[in-house]
Amino acid sequence: MSLLSDRLNQLRGKDAREVTSLETEIKASEEPKVEKKARPKLNITMLTPAEAECKEVIYKELLKVMDLSLIDSLDEKEARRQIREICTHLISQSSQPLSAISREKVVEQIENEIMGLGPIEPLLSDTTVSDILVNGYDTVYVERFGKLESCPVKFTSNSHLLNIIDRIVSSVGRHIDESSPMVDARLQDGSRVNVIIPPLALDGPQMSIRRFAVELLNMDNLIELGSVPAQVAPILKGIVKARLNILISGGTGSGKTTMLNILSGYIPEDERIVTIEDSAELQLQQPHVVRLETRPPNIEGKGEVNQRDLVKNSLRMRPDRIVLGEVRGGETLDMLQAMNTGHDGSLTTIHANSPRDALGRVENMVSMTGINFPTKALRSQIASAINVVLQIGRMEDGRRRLLSIQEVNGMEGDIITMSELFRFQRMGLDEEGNVLGEFKATGVVPGFHQLLAQKGINLPLELFEPN
Repeated sequence: MSLLSDRLNQLRGKDAREVTSLETEIKASEEPKVEKKARPKLNITMLTPAEAECKEVIYKELLKVMDLSLIDSLDEKEARRQIREICTHLISQSSQPLSAISREKVVEQIENEIMGLGPIEPLLSDTTVSDILVNGYDTVYVERFGKLESCPVKFTSNSHLLNIIDRIVSSVGRHIDESSPMVDARLQDGSRVNVIIPPLALDGPQMSIRRFAVELLNMDNLIELGSVPAQVAPILKGIVKARLNILISGGTGSGKTTMLNILSGYIPEDERIVTIEDSAELQLQQPHVVRLETRPPNIEGKGEVNQRDLVKNSLRMRPDRIVLGEVRGGETLDMLQAMNTGHDGSLTTIHANSPRDALGRVENMVSMTGINFPTKALRSQIASAINVVLQIGRMEDGRRRLLSIQEVNGMEGDIITMSELFRFQRMGLDEEGNVLGEFKATGVVPGFHQLLAQKGINLPLELFEPN
């Protein structure tokens, strides 16, 4: 520590960059070391070879004595009771030398095989798992605390995996086969599922499950996690209550839907909200919410209802707010028109790496409608429709962060002008690989500050002053 200070005194007035670097190093060395908490272990129990052999034998015997087609007519509790009762009886009659604990494990896995999602059922019960990625029957990864890790869970074969996949997609009225090898679906708890099978998937069926949040996060949780700075929370609340149109931008798995859920929580309860999604995962808590979901075409290629159809229809449903889970194509034009024709306060998300890229992608998506707009006219419509762009990102340490808040000001010539109000200034990595940095105000007071004041939302100007 003294050596750093001595070196700093020698450099004073000579090399400003090196002085700044040393000052940062000294500050870091003075900060108390926070002991890193050990991550809890994955909550799964693997069968021993003897237990696995017993499971296969008992499962085959069960199929002979029990009509599984009747399971659907029973409630889950009663069905599980009957399965457990028969399995216990079959094990007691078998010659398998298993302990009581081993028998319990075998029965539980057979239950999961018939009533649940087989080997991955325990992963769905582990609240630390946010994503389950099945790369063929013998390779499973999970994401926990923002990091991917290999999981010892396996299916017995590709046929076994395909049976589980068919159970998932058929439960929501969808199908998957060689003629339709890709499908989006959801589980009963709301978890989002994407499946792709051969011939498109070369190494066997691939399944990705984005877990549904059991415990709803709020802004206080994001502040506690370090995802959003405390001084920004009242600003985000204010722009929602003042009915500004918000575009949330970010990469895959960056937390866009989580942010959309939390911001939607600020919408007053006396407003009528229409949500539109490809696969329903928003969890709005207001009493007056109408949830719409797209529908894929049937086996004959008919009956498709896409997001654009739903956006157009929602305008006839007298919405106070439209919340679009994600803009991906031609529905972007209808969303912009809605934002510009009295449906202010709308929210949506988009895949983009920066706020400027997000507006560029909106422009490109409008062109997907096949309607040719003059560039300046289209950009003018975008600038008048979207008020605020929030950039979300997932850092390499696994933490999701709000990276930038930008206000859309208007047009200068053919260019949409934007003002950055806040930005996350990255400083490096610590010894444990955590990203270091600060979320700072740029000193720009937004044009919407006066609008918020007119609506009784008074934000102190100090919030926008640089640290």
